[in-house]
Amino acid sequence: MKESLNKHLWWDYIHEDLRELLKEANLLEDKVGKWNEKFHDYSFIVFPAAKAYEGFLKTLFRDLGFISDEDYFGKRFRIGKALNPSLEHSIREEESVYDKLVNFCGGKDLADNLWETWKEGRNLLFHWFPNEKSAITFEEARLRIDKILATMDLAFKECKINST
Repeated sequence: MKESLNKHLWWDYIHEDLRELLKEANLLEDKVGKWNEKFHDYSFIVFPAAKAYEGFLKTLFRDLGFISDEDYFGKRFRIGKALNPSLEHSIREEESVYDKLVNFCGGKDLADNLWETWKEGRNLLFHWFPNEKSAITFEEARLRIDKILATMDLAFKECKINST
């Protein structure tokens, strides 16, 4: 059995709607795992957790001063672009959160972890590419949710966020 979501150090830090999304992901994981019907792709189980991860990252980046209120509340800021370690140099200084994380943490480990989790748990999963089939099994969906939660744990710890 998974650790209760409310036992995570960041639980009180995140917004109520993000907590609800994570509860939905857990509920889907529990219910769908008991169904007799099988699916070609179980990415729908990961979606609420991936959406909560996006909200967590935006909140974290704002609280660390990496993005502005305009970015946070606006419709144009993109996590995938901001976390991409291969972002073009011409827009890197203005748009990269990856570099700010590297400087803040004194190394690339956390930034790379956040990026890999974003790629595997969101970008590659919810976009369709003609030469890449991104359908995942139920077990792979469970692992993606676990990775999202573990990455949130790591980010909260490494960035020393105060949850009160």
